[in-house]
Amino acid sequence: MIIGDVIVDEYIWGDVNRISPEAPVPVFEIETEETGCGGAANVAQNVASLGGNAILVGVIGKDRGGEKLVQMLTEMNIVTTGICTDTQRPTSTKTRVIAGASTTTLVDRRHNSAHHLLRIDRESKQEISIRIREHLLETIVSQLPASDAIIFADYDKGVINAQLIRDVMKHAQPYNIPIVVDPKRDNFWHYKGVTAITPNHKEAGAAVHEEITDVPQLLAVGEKILNRLSLKALLITREANGMALFQRKTDGNLQVKDLPPHSSIVTDVTGAGDTAVAVFTLALAANADFHSAAVLSNLAGGIVVGKVGCATVTPKELLNAIETETSVSGL
Repeated sequence: MIIGDVIVDEYIWGDVNRISPEAPVPVFEIETEETGCGGAANVAQNVASLGGNAILVGVIGKDRGGEKLVQMLTEMNIVTTGICTDTQRPTSTKTRVIAGASTTTLVDRRHNSAHHLLRIDRESKQEISIRIREHLLETIVSQLPASDAIIFADYDKGVINAQLIRDVMKHAQPYNIPIVVDPKRDNFWHYKGVTAITPNHKEAGAAVHEEITDVPQLLAVGEKILNRLSLKALLITREANGMALFQRKTDGNLQVKDLPPHSSIVTDVTGAGDTAVAVFTLALAANADFHSAAVLSNLAGGIVVGKVGCATVTPKELLNAIETETSVSGL
């Protein structure tokens, strides 16, 4: 079950070939437009892409963007009964204007040279009403018996707050299932007692008001977060530097495992964190240990950064990455 901020990702592809005579600005000529799933919806589609059964809980507006999002999710067999419509807010939408599209399909363009010119955000960051929050909680409680794990996909858009976090953890406790969080700033310290969190290195540093510029700082920040939130595991994603997995050994000593990057081509890191938390949690739901789950997550992250936009990983792609890694490491 994925709880969080659902987002519509729009892509406007085209080219810039001249400067406007009206003002010294480029003229962008649109070739095509496409719509995809972002935020918690991207986490859900990553789970579904790898064969998991995804239940998505979130909020949309009463608009065309929300309708389109539900339609796309339904086509991927993602359970959308937990998505609530709030007439007081728009569906969170991020529109990316991308130049350099020289081919006809998104799949092909993901491997071509493309440049993001502009991103336009249309959203509300206001906290959802008590009525909407209680409606979401009712859905969550009803779906818990069928859930093997919970993901909080938090993007600071107002759907998740401290009260909802407390309520979900209280109701989920009897089920003893993994609760994993991809956190942002506002609720970072409200997730005490969850199983694991998966921040990127910038988010981790910001949480303790430190900038991570080297390994000693990474270790210090990681240990602070692990201790303060009483986590069983902390997975910090580090973009081009791979990942770092923090755990406490049975003797209480800190254990940190460095997971090197698995991609030589970084086209776009958009949505890589969504893939990381989806694969990590899906592995835990299948009874993998934290290290194995982190290894799979790292491999999946290496695949999606080679694609443009919020992308997913297929079983075939992940299996190929596992086989390549096994061959290289000699295992």
